[in-house]
Amino acid sequence: MPPVDDRTAEDGWSDEEYGDENTPPSWFPGGHLPPDARRMGLTHHVPDGALLDFAGKLDGAKPLHRITAWALLVVFGLPVVFALMRVLDAFAH
Repeated sequence: MPPVDDRTAEDGWSDEEYGDENTPPSWFPGGHLPPDARRMGLTHHVPDGALLDFAGKLDGAKPLHRITAWALLVVFGLPVVFALMRVLDAFAH
């Protein structure tokens, strides 16, 4: 097997698949933020950006990631449901 540095396009290797040498690896933080979030100035250093980065790393093909996504939905959705219930209760009385 040839050394890594001697790989060529004939061997099936290309820079496009892995990015260039200046591209940070995919496991670096902040790499999964949507472009809109980056444009707004969110990074993985602020709570909202960190949450978006975390959610962006979830893979729907992995069962544990799907469970995590549902748990996040419940955690962030229940306060909204409870607030709506309080508003409806206030209007009922």
